[in-house]
Amino acid sequence: MNLSIESLKEQYLSKQISIREVFASIFSKIEETKDYNIWIYTLSQEEIEVYIKNLEDKNPSDFPLYGIPFAIKDNIDLKAIPTTAACKEYEYIPDDSSFVVSKLIEAGAIPVGKTNLDQFATGLVGTRSPYGACKNAINPEYISGGSSSGSAVSVALDLVSFSLGTDTAGSGRVPAAFNNIIGIKASKGVLSTSGVVPACRSLDCVTIFAKTLSSAQSVFDIVNKYDEKDIYAREYEATKKEVKEKFTFAIPKTEQLKFFGDEAAQKLFEEAVLKFENLGGKAVEIDFEPFNESANLLYSGPWVCERYIAIKELITKRPEVLNETVRAIISNGDKIDAINYFESEYILKKNRKLIDKVFATYEFFLTPTTGTIYKIDEVNANPIALNTNLGYYTNFMNLLDLCAIAVPAGFRENGLPFGVTLVSDRFEEEKLFSYSTKYLERK
Repeated sequence: MNLSIESLKEQYLSKQISIREVFASIFSKIEETKDYNIWIYTLSQEEIEVYIKNLEDKNPSDFPLYGIPFAIKDNIDLKAIPTTAACKEYEYIPDDSSFVVSKLIEAGAIPVGKTNLDQFATGLVGTRSPYGACKNAINPEYISGGSSSGSAVSVALDLVSFSLGTDTAGSGRVPAAFNNIIGIKASKGVLSTSGVVPACRSLDCVTIFAKTLSSAQSVFDIVNKYDEKDIYAREYEATKKEVKEKFTFAIPKTEQLKFFGDEAAQKLFEEAVLKFENLGGKAVEIDFEPFNESANLLYSGPWVCERYIAIKELITKRPEVLNETVRAIISNGDKIDAINYFESEYILKKNRKLIDKVFATYEFFLTPTTGTIYKIDEVNANPIALNTNLGYYTNFMNLLDLCAIAVPAGFRENGLPFGVTLVSDRFEEEKLFSYSTKYLERK
């Protein structure tokens, strides 16, 4: 069954299919894919029925997401359904859905369940969960990417039309690349984080996964509403910039590109650059060091303190319930002082001025989404170092207040997918949608 938003809407309008038929098919597939460890909680038939009955006597054309199934990362609240952040001992049952989930339900979308994640959204691997390592949709021996692992795999395996993730270090982009789907990481504050378990509250973003760019953009258009209750919310003011027939885009200097021995990934990135050049672009190498220096602050700077604050009571009173690697990372958060904060802030301000010049000169910055991919066993044997490698092209994003779209960019000979990310300044999502569309439409 084609679960794209466009296809389902057409079938609902023509009465070729019913919502109950769609969900019966989905839950049959969920049963078949249990070994992937995608879900922490799936709604029961009775819980789904409430949403179906609410739409039964309504006109599908009145709801932009009428009967559209979606998944929710289990650090985002859904009313009356447990939120765990992949830690059973942290579990609570929210009285209300998060702001973004509420907007989707108002638009007619129906939640299927809560998805697995790296515990407390701490990781880019998808293996740091007591609910099991979430497996890659293409090859289950490989990692799915994290922390929004289950959300990405649920889309890739056609269990939902789209899903919600979150992104602090790359969690809305890395899983997209590893499962051959689209990942949207909007500017900070554009998608409300009300009703989201914080990782780094000042940096966190809610993200969107979908198989098609048009589906992802449809969801983005519905949820980019200002939430006055979110202290980090910002009014979305799309920068109106026309896509150019002839344009320049930035890429990292050749000597600064890292593929960690993955020659296939390097070749695919070169092909992606060439594809943009065939679309009328000109690639220009720029210094990646301001991005890299900023990225290194995410786990060596004061933002680890935010992770500590988010689960302070749990980590101080019951540290043994945390995943070992997650505990090792977050426990350092109480050792950071104000000196570290201001030194880090000065570095970011310096680099942001340099990066302002980049986006004043080039239409976008193109990078690999990740330089490589690993097997689950490899990550389990060396969890922190390999996770660090995966964040090389992602960790700077929210610290520098940028937006991004991760798109598929071909397959290695072993069948594993590769992805690239288009990066631009805050509020330039519409421009990235346009260039991404050109790229994906070009065969």
